[in-house]
Amino acid sequence: MYFLSEAERMLQTAVRDFARQEIAPIAARIDHTDEFPGELIRKMGELGWMGVLVPREYGGGDGGAMAFVLFVEEIARASASVSVTVSAHSGLTCWPIKTFGTEAQKQRYLPALAQGRMLGAYSLTEPNAGSDAAGIESKAVRDGDDYVLNGRKLFVSNGSVADVVIVFASTDRAARARGISAFLVERGATGFTAGRPLRKLGMHGSPTAELVLEDVRVPVTNRLGEEGQGFRIAMQVLELARILVGAQSTGIAQAALDAALGYAVQREQFGKPIAEFQAVAWMLADMQVGIHASRLMTYEAARLYDAGSPTTMAASSAKLFGSETAMMATGRAIQIHGGYGYIEDFPVERLMRDAKITEIYDGTSEIQRLVIARELLKTVRD
Repeated sequence: MYFLSEAERMLQTAVRDFARQEIAPIAARIDHTDEFPGELIRKMGELGWMGVLVPREYGGGDGGAMAFVLFVEEIARASASVSVTVSAHSGLTCWPIKTFGTEAQKQRYLPALAQGRMLGAYSLTEPNAGSDAAGIESKAVRDGDDYVLNGRKLFVSNGSVADVVIVFASTDRAARARGISAFLVERGATGFTAGRPLRKLGMHGSPTAELVLEDVRVPVTNRLGEEGQGFRIAMQVLELARILVGAQSTGIAQAALDAALGYAVQREQFGKPIAEFQAVAWMLADMQVGIHASRLMTYEAARLYDAGSPTTMAASSAKLFGSETAMMATGRAIQIHGGYGYIEDFPVERLMRDAKITEIYDGTSEIQRLVIARELLKTVRD
């Protein structure tokens, strides 16, 4: 299916089986309690699935974007919040360390991250710097063999449970984007604290927290990449992240279709299953078409990413279309369920709450449209 290799099909099947057996049965409980499923994450680490993107020499699966997209989609189909945890860990933490880290940094962090003995997080957003990522106010001042970091980070996925966090801070405020650097900051560093997890509309069980840095000393050896290279690192990570949101959105939408289809063929009104009524049948058809297109766009973006081809347009398109498809599919799934769709006894209300954030994080839908338009204009000017 979708031109997958044998190895990719095997991964997809293995993850789908695991997600159905281990994640789906507790997805509602995770949502209801809003508790981080640490035991589940540890189990995934033991299977090697927390390090899909980590090279084999560091204990990982040596997979690329395509392999991880397949992984994220299947996890999100069972529990979107669990897919956030693994995406922030592998895509936003392991990948930049693998790509930009020194050999010493790779040796220190990647094996533990791949095996799930450490959990990673990525912190770019701040109270006054969201879509304008170049406007971050956190500062990093060089002091001998250390940097001293001060600032606040907001909306950090895994923030309250992470063992190592990639922190972006300005080393030259006047230079804006060109003055941003990235640092690996470990849990327990003096002055580095995480606030309580924020209460959210959806994605319960995926802790999102504020991070506070007060005179946190970070060794120069923990700088990721060169000084001033942080913004470029952040943008490259976000390109991958947008593809992963496309996969996550596709998984959520597929779960909504699964639920709606199952309900529509069982629920009878006026003497026949509601799936036989044109109004319902057309909603199911629209969901299927949107999901199919979203999946193809996401897979194309992942293939381009793995090939080293330009992916800005493809990544933003996959995220934009995927997230809006997820909102469409979950909304129609609730409509098909009628009043039952509005109560917690059925999964579709959770799916809709989870879907909404896909239109917001890693660049809002409005930002994606700006990115796509900018890329289109380049083709005209060229």
